[in-house]
Amino acid sequence: MKVSLFIAKRYLISKKSRNIINIISTISIIGVAIGTMALVVILSVHNGFDGLMKSLLNAFDPDLKITATMGKSFQPDSITNLLNETEGVLHYSEVVEEKALLKYREKQNIAIIKGVDTNYVNITGIDTMIVSGDFILFQNNQPFMVMGELLSYFLGFQVNYVKPVSIHAARRTKKVSLNPEQAIRTEIIHPVGIFKIHPEIDNEYALVPISFARDLFDYQSKVTAIEIKLKDNADTEKIEALIQDKLGKTFKVLNKYEQHEFEYKTIETEKWAIFLILSFILLIASFNIVGSLTMLIIDKKRDIAILRSMGASMPTIRNIFLFEGWLISIIGAILGLIFGFLIAYVQKTFELVKLQGSGTFIIDAYPVEIHLSDFITILITVLLIGFLAAWYPIRYITKRHIIVNQ
Repeated sequence: MKVSLFIAKRYLISKKSRNIINIISTISIIGVAIGTMALVVILSVHNGFDGLMKSLLNAFDPDLKITATMGKSFQPDSITNLLNETEGVLHYSEVVEEKALLKYREKQNIAIIKGVDTNYVNITGIDTMIVSGDFILFQNNQPFMVMGELLSYFLGFQVNYVKPVSIHAARRTKKVSLNPEQAIRTEIIHPVGIFKIHPEIDNEYALVPISFARDLFDYQSKVTAIEIKLKDNADTEKIEALIQDKLGKTFKVLNKYEQHEFEYKTIETEKWAIFLILSFILLIASFNIVGSLTMLIIDKKRDIAILRSMGASMPTIRNIFLFEGWLISIIGAILGLIFGFLIAYVQKTFELVKLQGSGTFIIDAYPVEIHLSDFITILITVLLIGFLAAWYPIRYITKRHIIVNQ
């Protein structure tokens, strides 16, 4: 094995009798390096967008959320007593959430009205995401509304306007009636702020005081959810399991991932899809190794004959060229990882590549997050592709050009 590796290294760096072999070997290394570099850069950018989305959702989503499994609303008293006794729970907030029709001037749009109490700002960082106006829900016995940016755009709302928003909601406690006045309840509220978090949230949500939401939807003392903020050093999984066990099957306790399970699974699927596509492109680029090894075997027929006469076995001969192909992959992979890291680091540090339409997004440049696990996965993948690109062709080529001739 050591002899095969030694000869393979000598073949790689030595000058061949045909210069085209050196050129093809160099092209093979460059191809592997470019493919590896592309994997590093694109996955790092994907990690950046993934991290950005999670950080934005964290400004709106609680650490844990309790909802009912049967029905939509429940009495919160017994649950709040449990939360007061649970170690690791820092804050909790009662929530009433329902869909309603918002009308502002001549425009209207369906929205999710989320009624929250005064403790809600301690649960999330929503007050830090205000892009226009102020985060005020209740002042001087007067309720106010804060809505998402896209929702305000669809309604044509701006904070310097003083006209209130009309909210129309179906009466929950009334019998079905063809009379709109009996079937629909209408309330008026003044919007005072606009937040910007994530398009899915900005497009749907409007925040109001929980007392206003209870009156609008006829919920009285009930809630649709309880949102929980945990202490920084708390074990989320342990507390989630503890609360779920005490509440039983009549309630669901959801962590941040479970609250947006579909979105997070989509992100992971996209990442693996990108990885597989780029790996396939890298596999095609590795076909240059086949051409390089084929010409090298033909060029080194005399050396192979000498090694055979000295007692070298066919597996030893094949290992020489197998190591040759693997060395090409290793050099290309290392160069690709280095240059990919440098590009990602420069973008992360200096933000050279800007997003189109810069100024209209939360960020101005492509976000980048460098994960060590990605580098390890990429390196293993490149080496595996390099081995496969060399192993089968070498068996075929050596059988055809060496064994047959002998």
